Amino acid sequence: MTSRALQMIDTLVSTIDAVEQKTESGCPYDSKICPNVAGKVSAKQYAEMVADITALLKEKKCAPILVRLAWHDSGTYCKASKSGGPRAAQRFGAGESKHGGNAGLEIARNLLKPLVLKYCASNTVSIADLWTLAGNVAIKATGGPDVPFRFGRKDIKNATQCVEEGRLPDAKQGVEHVRCVLGRIGFSDDKDVVALSGAHTLGSCHADRSGFEGPWTTDPLKFDNSYFKDLLNKKWKIGVSSAGNTQFVNNDSGATTMMLPTDFTLVNTPETRVWVEKYAKDEKLFFKDFAVAWQKLIESGYDDKTLYSVQ
Repeated sequence: MTSRALQMIDTLVSTIDAVEQKTESGCPYDSKICPNVAGKVSAKQYAEMVADITALLKEKKCAPILVRLAWHDSGTYCKASKSGGPRAAQRFGAGESKHGGNAGLEIARNLLKPLVLKYCASNTVSIADLWTLAGNVAIKATGGPDVPFRFGRKDIKNATQCVEEGRLPDAKQGVEHVRCVLGRIGFSDDKDVVALSGAHTLGSCHADRSGFEGPWTTDPLKFDNSYFKDLLNKKWKIGVSSAGNTQFVNNDSGATTMMLPTDFTLVNTPETRVWVEKYAKDEKLFFKDFAVAWQKLIESGYDDKTLYSVQ
């Protein structure tokens, strides 16, 4: 084999290695959607983003999964190590996108990709900002509180900056586990544990993603306090999902709904049950406390010096 042929092979191997490395740890999209945010969002741009997200919600009925994406991108934060948090870490082919707790979230990421292409190429909007904004808009669009939103999150550069698996809630666990997860983020009050759990008023579980299946409430596209009312008032039976996981089921109204072990533990623990009862009685109180907790969650790892509001 000639030296020229060997050189060509070496070049080809190097090219393949570079492509594989980019697929595993680099941004899998066009460089335009790996923004180096330098400017600030204008009021006009903010209004356009909200309008586009609202239109997407109406067309695709995708509010629950957009809320889940915002939650899971933010919910990896560790106050002690100042790592994790909303950084658009799931956009890579490796790392957090492969974590079990994020199964199925490629649906949300792909739904938002056209908006990422449209807005994040301007270098004024990070992908993390767009993902969390989408969750905010989804909550309001389905009848929930209008949570204040601030821009300024920074995207990580590659998958090597992803955090380890295991920082998100495990639905098979009890209230102590949820306290531990939220405590790591910076929440210390059972009120916050229960309020944030109230996001389960939206959406359904899918056996091929979480191992559980079914909606929490009879209207999974409406953000209200039905989740808490149902926890208290419905008769729950132990069931098993098609994936073999224990869950709690009810079909009193003819429509089957379910609760996860982490949900059911809230009514069996005195310190959290008191908040379940309060929110079941008072939706306004739930909205108020949820809005505060949700804003803190999606701003995890940032402060007033790095975040800014758009008027």
